[in-house]
Amino acid sequence: MLDQRDKRILEHLQTDASTPVADIADRVGLSVSACWRRIRHMEETGVITRRVALVDRRKANLPMTIFVGIRAPRHSMEWTESFRVVIGDIPEIVEAYRLTGEIDYLLRLVVPSVEIYDKVYKTLISRLDFTDVVSFISMEELKFTTAVPMTYLPSA
Repeated sequence: MLDQRDKRILEHLQTDASTPVADIADRVGLSVSACWRRIRHMEETGVITRRVALVDRRKANLPMTIFVGIRAPRHSMEWTESFRVVIGDIPEIVEAYRLTGEIDYLLRLVVPSVEIYDKVYKTLISRLDFTDVVSFISMEELKFTTAVPMTYLPSA
Protein backbone atom coordinates (compact mmCIF):
# COMPACT_ATOMS: atom_id res chain seq x y z
CA MET A 1 0.00 0.00 0.00
CA LEU A 2 1.12 3.54 -0.68
CA ASP A 3 0.73 6.52 1.60
CA GLN A 4 0.27 10.18 0.74
CA ARG A 5 4.03 10.78 0.59
CA ASP A 6 4.45 7.94 -1.90
CA LYS A 7 1.73 9.46 -4.04
CA ARG A 8 3.39 12.88 -3.90
CA ILE A 9 6.72 11.29 -4.83
CA LEU A 10 5.05 9.66 -7.84
CA GLU A 11 3.45 12.96 -8.88
CA HIS A 12 6.89 14.63 -8.87
CA LEU A 13 8.53 11.76 -10.75
CA GLN A 14 5.77 11.74 -13.37
CA THR A 15 6.36 15.44 -13.96
CA ASP A 16 10.15 15.08 -14.22
CA ALA A 17 11.86 11.77 -13.49
CA SER A 18 15.25 13.48 -13.56
CA THR A 19 14.45 15.56 -10.47
CA PRO A 20 17.15 14.90 -7.89
CA VAL A 21 16.00 12.73 -4.99
CA ALA A 22 17.10 15.48 -2.59
CA ASP A 23 14.65 17.91 -4.21
CA ILE A 24 11.79 15.40 -4.10
CA ALA A 25 12.61 14.54 -0.48
CA ASP A 26 12.50 18.23 0.44
CA ARG A 27 9.14 18.71 -1.33
CA VAL A 28 7.50 15.74 0.40
CA GLY A 29 9.07 16.24 3.84
CA LEU A 30 11.39 13.23 3.99
CA SER A 31 15.10 12.65 4.41
CA VAL A 32 16.96 11.87 1.20
CA SER A 33 17.60 8.27 2.26
CA ALA A 34 13.96 7.66 3.23
CA CYS A 35 12.77 9.12 -0.08
CA TRP A 36 15.29 7.02 -2.03
CA ARG A 37 14.13 3.86 -0.18
CA ARG A 38 10.51 4.61 -1.07
CA ILE A 39 11.36 5.15 -4.74
CA ARG A 40 13.42 1.97 -4.80
CA HIS A 41 10.55 0.02 -3.16
CA MET A 42 8.09 1.35 -5.76
CA GLU A 43 10.48 0.22 -8.51
CA GLU A 44 10.93 -3.23 -6.96
CA THR A 45 7.17 -3.75 -6.54
CA GLY A 46 6.42 -2.59 -10.08
CA VAL A 47 4.54 0.61 -9.23
CA ILE A 48 7.28 2.43 -11.15
CA THR A 49 7.88 0.35 -14.27
CA ARG A 50 10.60 2.47 -15.88
CA ARG A 51 11.89 6.01 -16.31
CA VAL A 52 12.13 7.46 -19.79
CA ALA A 53 12.85 10.66 -21.69
CA LEU A 54 9.90 12.09 -23.61
CA VAL A 55 10.88 13.31 -27.06
CA ASP A 56 9.14 16.24 -28.73
CA ARG A 57 7.79 14.43 -31.78
CA ARG A 58 7.61 17.61 -33.87
CA LYS A 59 11.31 18.30 -33.28
CA ALA A 60 11.95 14.65 -34.20
CA ASN A 61 10.17 15.30 -37.54
CA LEU A 62 7.07 13.29 -36.55
CA PRO A 63 4.37 15.97 -36.56
CA MET A 64 1.46 13.74 -37.60
CA THR A 65 -0.52 11.55 -35.25
CA ILE A 66 -2.73 8.99 -36.93
CA PHE A 67 -5.18 6.69 -35.18
CA VAL A 68 -5.95 3.45 -36.96
CA GLY A 69 -8.95 1.30 -36.14
CA ILE A 70 -8.66 -2.35 -37.14
CA ARG A 71 -11.27 -5.06 -37.40
CA ALA A 72 -9.81 -8.55 -37.27
CA PRO A 73 -10.95 -11.19 -39.78
CA ARG A 74 -11.21 -13.74 -36.95
CA HIS A 75 -10.76 -13.87 -33.22
CA SER A 76 -8.09 -16.41 -32.43
CA MET A 77 -4.96 -16.47 -30.32
CA GLU A 78 -2.94 -17.33 -33.43
CA TRP A 79 -4.13 -14.23 -35.32
CA THR A 80 -3.69 -12.04 -32.22
CA GLU A 81 -0.12 -13.22 -31.71
CA SER A 82 0.69 -12.66 -35.41
CA PHE A 83 -0.77 -9.16 -35.12
CA ARG A 84 1.31 -8.51 -31.99
CA VAL A 85 4.49 -9.51 -33.90
CA VAL A 86 3.60 -7.39 -36.94
CA ILE A 87 2.91 -4.21 -34.96
CA GLY A 88 5.96 -4.84 -32.76
CA ASP A 89 8.15 -4.59 -35.87
CA ILE A 90 6.80 -1.17 -36.91
CA PRO A 91 8.39 1.69 -34.93
CA GLU A 92 5.84 4.27 -36.15
CA ILE A 93 3.18 2.40 -34.14
CA VAL A 94 3.71 3.81 -30.66
CA GLU A 95 0.56 2.48 -28.96
CA ALA A 96 -1.81 -0.40 -29.58
CA TYR A 97 -4.95 -1.48 -27.75
CA ARG A 98 -7.44 -4.35 -28.01
CA LEU A 99 -10.96 -2.97 -27.63
CA THR A 100 -14.56 -3.92 -27.12
CA GLY A 101 -17.17 -2.75 -29.63
CA GLU A 102 -17.10 -2.19 -33.37
CA ILE A 103 -13.33 -1.88 -33.70
CA ASP A 104 -11.12 -4.69 -32.42
CA TYR A 105 -7.82 -2.81 -32.18
CA LEU A 106 -6.80 0.84 -32.02
CA LEU A 107 -3.30 1.93 -33.00
CA ARG A 108 -1.63 5.29 -32.53
CA LEU A 109 1.08 6.14 -35.03
CA VAL A 110 3.45 9.06 -35.30
CA VAL A 111 4.77 9.80 -38.78
CA PRO A 112 6.34 12.67 -40.71
CA SER A 113 3.81 12.55 -43.58
CA VAL A 114 0.84 10.82 -45.15
CA GLU A 115 3.26 9.17 -47.57
CA ILE A 116 5.07 7.47 -44.69
CA TYR A 117 1.74 6.44 -43.17
CA ASP A 118 0.84 4.88 -46.53
CA LYS A 119 4.05 2.81 -46.39
CA VAL A 120 3.14 1.64 -42.88
CA TYR A 121 -0.37 0.80 -44.05
CA LYS A 122 0.99 -1.22 -46.97
CA THR A 123 3.35 -3.05 -44.63
CA LEU A 124 0.44 -3.95 -42.35
CA ILE A 125 -1.81 -5.26 -45.11
CA SER A 126 1.02 -7.16 -46.77
CA ARG A 127 1.83 -9.07 -43.59
CA LEU A 128 -1.64 -9.86 -42.21
CA ASP A 129 -5.30 -10.01 -43.26
CA PHE A 130 -7.80 -7.52 -41.87
CA THR A 131 -11.57 -7.19 -42.22
CA ASP A 132 -11.32 -3.39 -42.09
CA VAL A 133 -8.73 -0.68 -41.52
CA VAL A 134 -9.92 2.87 -40.77
CA SER A 135 -7.57 5.83 -40.35
CA PHE A 136 -8.10 9.08 -38.49
CA ILE A 137 -5.59 11.91 -38.85
CA SER A 138 -5.35 14.06 -35.74
CA MET A 139 -5.85 17.74 -36.52
CA GLU A 140 -4.90 19.06 -33.08
CA GLU A 141 -3.58 17.60 -29.85
CA LEU A 142 -5.84 18.94 -27.12
CA LYS A 143 -4.30 17.03 -24.22
CA PHE A 144 -1.34 14.72 -23.89
CA THR A 145 0.16 13.38 -20.71
CA THR A 146 1.94 10.27 -19.60
CA ALA A 147 1.05 10.95 -15.95
CA VAL A 148 -1.66 8.84 -14.33
CA PRO A 149 -3.85 10.25 -11.55
CA MET A 150 -2.73 9.30 -8.05
CA THR A 151 -6.23 9.48 -6.53
CA TYR A 152 -6.97 5.81 -7.26
CA LEU A 153 -3.84 4.26 -5.78
CA PRO A 154 -4.63 2.13 -2.74
CA SER A 155 -3.67 3.91 0.48
CA ALA A 156 -2.07 2.49 3.57
